[in-house]
Amino acid sequence: MKLEGVAAFLTGGASGLGAASARVLAEAGAVVALLDRDMALAEPLAKELGGVAVKCDVADHESLKAAVDQATAAIGPPRIAVNFAGIDVSQKIASRSKGPHPVESMQREIDINVIGTLDGCALFSEQMMNLEPFEDGERGVLINIASGAAFNGPPGQSVYAASKRAVAGATLPLARDLAPYGIRVMTIAPGFFKTPLAESVDDKHIDKLISMVPFPKRWGDPRELGELVKFICQNRMLNGETIQIDGAMR
Repeated sequence: MKLEGVAAFLTGGASGLGAASARVLAEAGAVVALLDRDMALAEPLAKELGGVAVKCDVADHESLKAAVDQATAAIGPPRIAVNFAGIDVSQKIASRSKGPHPVESMQREIDINVIGTLDGCALFSEQMMNLEPFEDGERGVLINIASGAAFNGPPGQSVYAASKRAVAGATLPLARDLAPYGIRVMTIAPGFFKTPLAESVDDKHIDKLISMVPFPKRWGDPRELGELVKFICQNRMLNGETIQIDGAMR
C-alpha cells in the first residue's frame, strides 16, 4: 500500500509505541487519527502531525464506535488501523501474602487487551470493506499489538500473557475472515522497548531483563517498531502472521 494521503487510525496512539508509529506513518504521508483516552497528550501530537485526536476508551463499545465515526468524518475511512491500546497488570495468580489475583483486574485486562482489540478490528474493517481497492484488490490493513509475553511470559503476567496470546491467536482467522474484502491482518509482538511505562520499572529489574536479550543488547527504540508498522503496510504479502520484534529474546 502506498501511504501518501491514506487515513491511519491508531488506538492508544498518543504515547509510547503508538505515538512513535503515528510519527513514522505521518512522515510517510499518511493522515493519522489518534484514538486515545488522554487528550492532553493526543491533541498536541495530532496537531504536530497534521492529524486529529479523538477521545476513546476501547473497553467501551459505544465510545470506540463513536470515535471511529468521528475520525472517519474528519479524515475519511481508515486504510490502516493499528490497535495499540492495552494495559499490563502484573500480579501472580495467587500468593500467600496477597491471596488470589482479583477477578476484577483480570476482567479489565481482558476487556481492554482482547475485546478492545477485536472490537476495533470489527469496526475498522467495516469501514474498510466498502472502499475502492488498490493494487491486488487491497482495501486496508489491520495491525494488532501482542507481546513477547504471549509466548514467553514471566512470573506475574499470566493474565497479560493470556490476553496477548489471544490477540496473536486471532491473527490468522481474522486474516481469513477479511481476505475476501482485500483487508490484511498482522500482529506485532514487541520485546523490551523504551516507553514511558517501561521506564517506570526498577532499573535493577530492567538491567536483568536486558541482559537476557541476545542482540542487540539494549532497549528497543519505539521508532524501530514504527518502521515495522510502516513496512507491514507497504508489503502486501505480509498477512495472517505474528512478527516478534525483540532482539531474539526468548
